[in-house]
Amino acid sequence: MGAPLLMPDSSHQPNHSAAGPDFTGRQLGDYRLLRLLGRGAMAEVYLAEQHSLRRRVAVKILKPALADDPTYLERFHREAQSAAALVHAGIVQIYEVGQQDGLHFIAQEYVQGQNLREWLHRNGPLDLPQALSVMRQVAAALAKAAEAGIVHRDIKPENIMLTADGDVKVADFGLARLTRQDQTLDLTQVGMTMGTPLYMSPEQVEGKPLDPRSDLYSFGVTCYQLLGGQPPFLSETALGVAVQHVKSEPTPLESKRPDLPPELCRLVHRMLAKNPADRFGSAHELLHDIRRLHAAHAEPDWPEQCAVWESNGVAAAPADTGQATQQLGRLMRAEPAGLFGVSTRWLLPAAMAAAFLLGGLVAWSTTGPAPLLPRTDPAAGLGAPRQETARAQWFYATTRDTEEAWRAVIEYFPEETHLVRRAKQQLARICLLDGRYDEALELFDELAALGETEAEFRAFGLAGRGSVLMLQGRHDESARVLDELHPTIEHLQDRQMRRLVGAAVRRNREQLGAQTSRKWSEWLQQQIEAESTAEPD
Repeated sequence: MGAPLLMPDSSHQPNHSAAGPDFTGRQLGDYRLLRLLGRGAMAEVYLAEQHSLRRRVAVKILKPALADDPTYLERFHREAQSAAALVHAGIVQIYEVGQQDGLHFIAQEYVQGQNLREWLHRNGPLDLPQALSVMRQVAAALAKAAEAGIVHRDIKPENIMLTADGDVKVADFGLARLTRQDQTLDLTQVGMTMGTPLYMSPEQVEGKPLDPRSDLYSFGVTCYQLLGGQPPFLSETALGVAVQHVKSEPTPLESKRPDLPPELCRLVHRMLAKNPADRFGSAHELLHDIRRLHAAHAEPDWPEQCAVWESNGVAAAPADTGQATQQLGRLMRAEPAGLFGVSTRWLLPAAMAAAFLLGGLVAWSTTGPAPLLPRTDPAAGLGAPRQETARAQWFYATTRDTEEAWRAVIEYFPEETHLVRRAKQQLARICLLDGRYDEALELFDELAALGETEAEFRAFGLAGRGSVLMLQGRHDESARVLDELHPTIEHLQDRQMRRLVGAAVRRNREQLGAQTSRKWSEWLQQQIEAESTAEPD
């Protein structure tokens, strides 16, 4: 037998060899196209800037060669109408459908992260908590779609997006079909069997009428793959896979993953039943059983977030520093306790008195940085009033959390070495979140150059430098800096910076190979365990 049938996701990976014009730089209504994200069979997807709301969106443009075909055009607009009706946290949102100069387009939510197929390719099968998190969120999205009478028709790992926040979103309702009798539209009459053969339900293969239970079958195939490492049926041809969906039974999942609860394996096989009547009656019923499994084999309450996707969800190519900075901001603001933010709770008199007694060593908690103000030239005035004492200046900065306020600590009280270094940590944080990586590097380098007696600041500086280099795509340099940090990592107490270091180590490993981070393996495992046992905020 030759190589198994592979179905790469052309909708998420650019294929620059494909024919067709590149519309980068063009203005479509309210949207300026920034760069091509990918090409699919029917459409091209661009990252765009929405002028009126100053936000990034994804714009899907129907291929001009298809715009004259009424069937393709109807299918394209039906996709938008179907998906726009679904407002749910687990579904990629449609903002607008439009047409300009002969170009038909859909503006939709831009999901920063990776799809499940990419994650599985890099990391292998999911463990139990990861799998339950994905299954729960996708099942909830399918339940919402079923309530609206919509069948997705193309559930597969490529259409399940994983964000850096731990959220899961179902994407691409390009094959969606309304199932209510008064709104049905038969798009198979042109002789095309729609869907991806690896994940098609038996009734879809045979061209029979579909209902939401078809999506449950496709989701069952996806769950089998995310737990077992590959889809249940493989062949050299699409037809060979399709025949197996109709006639063959999959290898028991328990034989591939004996570590999983048998009930979970049985749940997946129930979704894979050939007869729709033998599957779950609805996504709501499936979701109920997933919740029961979670209660029996994991924490009793659903987590608000699942941080398992951070290993690949932080870094971005240097060409898109905006995306990297936004993901970095979410990562750094995920934990309230740490060195990367200051809360106005310290305005309370008792807290201020305690902090004064500690010599200005205040506790830090992030509520997200205040809006950044333009840098002020010290020669023209710092833009922050001078206080009577260094500690008063410090607390003024904590209540403002602006660049001017932190620079005022440095300029007005340079002799207060400890507070100056703390202020430089905050300035480095602002520069990092603002995407000003060169300025951040200068500050991190200054802290990293301190001697062994300043172990905390030195570790902070090395961690920051290694993380910035990773974000810039300079993975060799980043790995060397982080290896220098490793012997003193215990001095890096801030949870947010430790989390960022973990993301940098994993990203470097993806780019350079596992051998570059072997010494970090034990520490990374400790971080996972620490996060899992941490008290909720």
